[in-house]
Amino acid sequence: MTVMTYREALRSAMTEEMERDESVVVMGEDIGVYGGTHLVTDGMLERFGPKRVIDTPIAEGGFTGAAIGMAMMGMRPIVEMMTWNFSFQAVDQIIQNAAKLRYFSGGQVSVPLVIRGPNGGGVQLSAQHTHSLEGFYGHFPGLKVVSPVTPHDVKGMMLTAIRDPNPVIFLEAGALYGTKGEVPEGEELVPFGEARIAREGTDVTLIGYGRQVNMLLRVADKLEREAESISAEVVDLRSIRPFDERTIVESVRKTNRAVVVQEQWRWYSVASEVAAILQEQAFDDLDAPVERVSGAEVPAPYARNLEIEAFPSEQQIVDAVHRVLYRKG
Repeated sequence: MTVMTYREALRSAMTEEMERDESVVVMGEDIGVYGGTHLVTDGMLERFGPKRVIDTPIAEGGFTGAAIGMAMMGMRPIVEMMTWNFSFQAVDQIIQNAAKLRYFSGGQVSVPLVIRGPNGGGVQLSAQHTHSLEGFYGHFPGLKVVSPVTPHDVKGMMLTAIRDPNPVIFLEAGALYGTKGEVPEGEELVPFGEARIAREGTDVTLIGYGRQVNMLLRVADKLEREAESISAEVVDLRSIRPFDERTIVESVRKTNRAVVVQEQWRWYSVASEVAAILQEQAFDDLDAPVERVSGAEVPAPYARNLEIEAFPSEQQIVDAVHRVLYRKG
């Protein structure tokens, strides 16, 4: 095993695939000479040259459309969104073209395209740069949507994404770029549609994805240290579409209680879908209603103290666990 940061794991996956397959190119704003706003592509221009590491104009709709055309012609472009909020400028291309071309063509045309970049908050970038778009993009058939949290998974899932014949929305946790973890040496792909049991437990299932998973692990440790010692199982969804229903249902059948945590807003969200799946498939196993802990229903504040208040906290999760266990709160 090698210890890498989150950004190094991303860079490693893209670099390995560019060396393996000449059809893989990287494109986006400031990714070449500048090395990327978050330094994910740092050094790649010197290694592969400007024909494969392409600095684009500030025109998301234009360069995303160009990447879709490249993918249709057999290339495998990786598009960086400086922040996923900027993808709104390209949403017509992503949803009306990338997601539908394989269907429109009866399977004759594939769009092997990866669109990646930082999603969500925690880095004080204010309302126009702090959206969590997993629920939005996860709604549309034809797109695959993933949100890995560990360096191991971010590398393995990026390798899977680049080789997938379908467009992949790759949501990175901007607040985690500098975090470290073990990454296997050599090639180890992580499949889509398979959640990860990040921690075994017996009393309650904590379900999340992205940077919230690390918070859930801290909460699980805290609950275990309580006087009554609550054993919490932590499920890292990893993949939003395709979605692993089996793992969350089996976990809740074991623990009989569930708390779903997300950074995005409560209404029309991934947590809403998880709660619905558990109600449909594990209703008789639930000993309490599914609790949802979500971001506040406000545009993300810039001030650090307000930003912290706008996103789920460890105490909110602990309180939700106590409610499903009927202990207090």
